Amino acid sequence: MMTDHSWAGLEKQQEKTLVELFASDPDRVAKMTIEQSGLRFDLSKTHLDDAMLSQFAKLAEDMHLGDAKSALFSGAAINVTEGRAAEHAAERGNGDVQAVAHARALQERMRGLVEAIDAGFMGDIKHILHIGIGGSALGPKLLVDALGRDGARYDVKVVSNIDGAALTEAVKGMDPHKTIVAVASKTFTTTETLLNATSAMEWMRDGGVADPYAQFVALTAYPDKALEWGVDESRILPFNESVGGRYSLWCSIGFPVALGLGWAVYEELLEGAAAMDRHFRHAPLLENAPTLAAFCDLYYAQIKDCQTRAVFAYDERLRLLPDYLQQLEMESNGKSVTAEGAPLGRNSAPVTWGGVGTDAQHAVFQLLHQGTHLIPVEFIASKTPGHDFDTAHHETLLVNCFAQGAALMAGQKSDDLARNYAGNRPSTTILMDDVTPSALGALIAFYEHRTFVNAVLLGINPFDQFGVELGKQIAKSIGENGATGFDPSTTALIAAALGDN
Repeated sequence: MMTDHSWAGLEKQQEKTLVELFASDPDRVAKMTIEQSGLRFDLSKTHLDDAMLSQFAKLAEDMHLGDAKSALFSGAAINVTEGRAAEHAAERGNGDVQAVAHARALQERMRGLVEAIDAGFMGDIKHILHIGIGGSALGPKLLVDALGRDGARYDVKVVSNIDGAALTEAVKGMDPHKTIVAVASKTFTTTETLLNATSAMEWMRDGGVADPYAQFVALTAYPDKALEWGVDESRILPFNESVGGRYSLWCSIGFPVALGLGWAVYEELLEGAAAMDRHFRHAPLLENAPTLAAFCDLYYAQIKDCQTRAVFAYDERLRLLPDYLQQLEMESNGKSVTAEGAPLGRNSAPVTWGGVGTDAQHAVFQLLHQGTHLIPVEFIASKTPGHDFDTAHHETLLVNCFAQGAALMAGQKSDDLARNYAGNRPSTTILMDDVTPSALGALIAFYEHRTFVNAVLLGINPFDQFGVELGKQIAKSIGENGATGFDPSTTALIAAALGDN
């Protein structure tokens, strides 16, 4: 239960500057760096010190973090508002025994379909058109973009936007006779996804495909809905209802990864995430990467009142990671009530945003260094480049990444205020050995568990998302009833754009 005294000790702490923290503790880097699963987490350029860590450990005890972790992995109904478990870790082999066995059985079903397609079961296939939205699209899109640049076995495109221009762009260059359409929807009722799927079917028919349904695969937790829609049972890949959309890339939503990049890549992805699961479950509190990162998040959002958190990927292969994290963090922890239904009474998740280095340095870093907002920054880089060009490319990339963190911390004094850098601005750095399926799996699982710890220590439920529903309901009402019962602005906009439609 959330109590004011849980935070009192943290709010009383006297903050040292980052320079002072390093000067007072020559072992700071070692204390605040964790290496796990091919990832190096350097949290030393944050304001956490031993006293603050001790207070966060007390907060974790007060909020029963250990019990919450046990509940998460045991299959308990930890999603209290919907009365169900959150079993994405079971897809990686960590969780309730029955849930793990069920997940493996469904993965074997998916593997069977992948092997059948490779063997020609659905004809001469060259392209995969994956249609989803939210978690049903962001995860597959990130993974295919990051891991499929050199070794993709099929041409994979992901479509989420209801704007027909997105679908038009995706099918350019695709042969409808040689295309599989994967329709990803947990409920198989998602308006945007089903409309895009229907248009994709029309595209196939217009292209001369006699039986488009024969080239459709459904990825859903409600197989009966997909069957009613017209997908053959042999091409329906179910997944567990207790796997949330933004955690679903580990189940059949990962089908375009398993088919497009190969089953070995998919398995390695799962194994990397499973290794991070084990680290999160068993590592001591102050040696636990997701937990320490969450402590940093909470310090800046709650104690320093930071409204945003910036994430910059210094690797082109990870360019979609900030988009993925926006949904994971903001949909999970953008709540104003506790899991018990009481007002939260403090900040929830900050706004997650970011971009790609070094592009972002010439766009937004001005504000990070000299603006009035304090914004914690996270840098993600790989020791190994994703290309064969001159090594100067990668060396310059990494040097810029590390230089930004150093500059944010140290600053630079000048009598000319326009050229003065205040410094003492926090950052963390995650350095990957390489962007492999295993390392990327571990990285994503790290962010999942970090998000979970943030939620537990705030006392909220990260596994529901009622906030996305109201706009959908109003849109449906407009579609059914027209511009009736709305404010004057909305009524005028509907009339101006849609007329009598």
